[in-house]
Amino acid sequence: MTRIPTKAEILEWIAENPSLASKREIAKAFGIKGAARIDLKRVLHELEDEGHLEKRRKSYRDPERLPPVSVLKVLAPDAEGDLFARPLEWRGEGVEPIVLLRLRDSDPALGEGDRILARLSVVHAEDHNYEARVIRRIGFSPETVLGIYRTGAEGGRIVPIDKGRHKEWIVPLEAAGGATDGELVEAELSGRRDRLGLPKARVLERLGDATAPKAVSLIAIHQHGIPDRFSEAALAEAEALLPLGPDGREDLTALPFVTIDPADARDHDDACCAWPDEAPDNKGGHVIWVAIADVAAYVHTGGALDRDALERGNSTYFPDRVVPMLPERLSADLCSLIEGEPRPAIAVQMRIDAEGNRVAHSFHRVLIRSGASLSYEEVQAAIDGETSERTEPLLAPVLEPVFAAWRALDAARNRRQPLDLDLPERRIMLSDEGKVTSVNFRERLDAHRVIEEFMVLANVCAAETLIARRQPLLFRVHEEPAPEKIDALRETAAASGLTLAKGQVLQTRHLNALLSQATGREDADLINMATLRAMTQAYYSPENFGHFGLALPRYAHFTSPIRRYADLVVHRALITAHGWGRGALAPEQAERLEQVAAHISDTERRSMMADRDTTDRYLAAYLSERLGTDFPGRISGIARFGLFVTLDETGADGLVPVRSLGHEYFHLDARNGTLMGADSGAVIAIGQRVTVRLVQAAPVSGGLEFELLDLDGKPLPRPAGPKGRSPRRKPVHAARKAEKHKRKVLRKRR
Repeated sequence: MTRIPTKAEILEWIAENPSLASKREIAKAFGIKGAARIDLKRVLHELEDEGHLEKRRKSYRDPERLPPVSVLKVLAPDAEGDLFARPLEWRGEGVEPIVLLRLRDSDPALGEGDRILARLSVVHAEDHNYEARVIRRIGFSPETVLGIYRTGAEGGRIVPIDKGRHKEWIVPLEAAGGATDGELVEAELSGRRDRLGLPKARVLERLGDATAPKAVSLIAIHQHGIPDRFSEAALAEAEALLPLGPDGREDLTALPFVTIDPADARDHDDACCAWPDEAPDNKGGHVIWVAIADVAAYVHTGGALDRDALERGNSTYFPDRVVPMLPERLSADLCSLIEGEPRPAIAVQMRIDAEGNRVAHSFHRVLIRSGASLSYEEVQAAIDGETSERTEPLLAPVLEPVFAAWRALDAARNRRQPLDLDLPERRIMLSDEGKVTSVNFRERLDAHRVIEEFMVLANVCAAETLIARRQPLLFRVHEEPAPEKIDALRETAAASGLTLAKGQVLQTRHLNALLSQATGREDADLINMATLRAMTQAYYSPENFGHFGLALPRYAHFTSPIRRYADLVVHRALITAHGWGRGALAPEQAERLEQVAAHISDTERRSMMADRDTTDRYLAAYLSERLGTDFPGRISGIARFGLFVTLDETGADGLVPVRSLGHEYFHLDARNGTLMGADSGAVIAIGQRVTVRLVQAAPVSGGLEFELLDLDGKPLPRPAGPKGRSPRRKPVHAARKAEKHKRKVLRKRR
């Protein structure tokens, strides 16, 4: 009697011979002939019903394994330049496999989203399960869209959530992927456009109800491609970590360290303490200690935690959630300087004189214990004389010496004159259901300034120490603004009757003089925003180009390694420079600092855009219940298609379309930020006070549309002519008239 193999034997043979897995080949392998094939067929059907096998054409395969030749979708390169891909034929119930592409010189140049046919081999690496060799490329990266799915008779449509995309996408019924009406989906372009010219799409992923509580930040996470799930390897690595003891560290647990953070902070990167310097050669001086969580002791270059942290680049903060750079096991536990718990840290001792000048500093690898986790508000209240049961015993021995040291640093800061922009920070308050309950602006307290100045000083010390020891590092760079942007700022200031001096090397004190002139004026917000727009964007670099905004020649981020990868690199560099051993900067990462810097500069911008888009959507949802309401505001931008207005009450930005200003033609002067009516001569300029009416709010896209009611308290002038239409004039004549009127208006303003 022919022996039928067991299920385990069949599965093992298919795993070893995935390309020979037809019923015929299985029967041949086990010597099964004649009527015994019926019994084999029964066993194969049982394995199929149990989910262990999947029939693919005429062959069987393990659904928990990829076929040896598979179709893959290429992912974006990681921070180290490696290309990974995701399988488009995965049917397993477990975690989707990770495939690393092994490219040869003869392979085509691949981009994110490209489809390839590849030959796979199983590996057991730390960060991937398969390696693939390209057979051929079978498709280029299709255009994708994130939007709301709307059902129809023969399929559906996708309404894009991006403010800049207006065309809907058609989804054939067979390409809907089970999406339901109102669901947020990600789709890709597929096939030819329909008869109306609308693109056809195929749903790739269903992301849930777009109107569900707290879905706003999820939209931004997917829209901007922010990784929000840690790899299984990183989570396993985090869970396996144990608290580090005092081995080889200086014991500073007796020092009066405290953490001062926002009231809702869950992770505590930094702690500080201070006292009068008793050295006879530094009368009136202060000793300041800043201790920063020793993340490098837990997160090592090349490990799974490090790879995930580098991919994120930084934590991303939203009104309702945080996408952390590190798993909670680290960010809220092992690395967080929790009150009363001993924690490893890298600390810098700084001595300053009575005028706030630094006279010495030194770095130490230590163990500390925070005596209290305080909020900015309760610290400020204590300093202002309103102590609580928590802050009363800390006031004289801890908080007052910290503030005394800050006052000396603040005097030095005033002499240095970093850029002093007055831009209030918006705060969106949400209910438990995720609905906006209020929008206000955060109060700037001296307690905030204390921590800021302590951190700035610590960052300067980190940069100078690493430079002195010739150790590679990442600088935080903020270059001088471009001359043409300063010229534009100068013209904006002149139009408001203010002065930004010419003919000298620009320094922050010159800009501060302009900002000081604007203080208390109605156009103060305009001058502050115009100054901000003139600035370049800060970034990370292994080369030092100084920090213009802080008026510092050397600067590096050291104080937030739980939420910024740049700080983790600086910690590793300090460990290397001091020979502290565990957690040092690996040579391979030191060689790639330029690529790392470019990547984390990009991830920082990605987080900023996601935060901005989320805020816009929350504000649009908040204001959608106030359609038809009139709001005071100020013109914050000018474009050919209209003007942007920022509302006083919430800081929300919206558009007044130029088409709503009447039938008159408006000339754009982009340099001076004005629109001028060709016939009425009306000048609309950045900074003018306006009253607008809210006519449209789109929470899904975050768009607001206004109607302009008045300009600087007066109705917008309308051109003469029948029914308000512009009289027919030659374009050249109208342009000359507009230019002449604009010069006249500008002369009056000066």
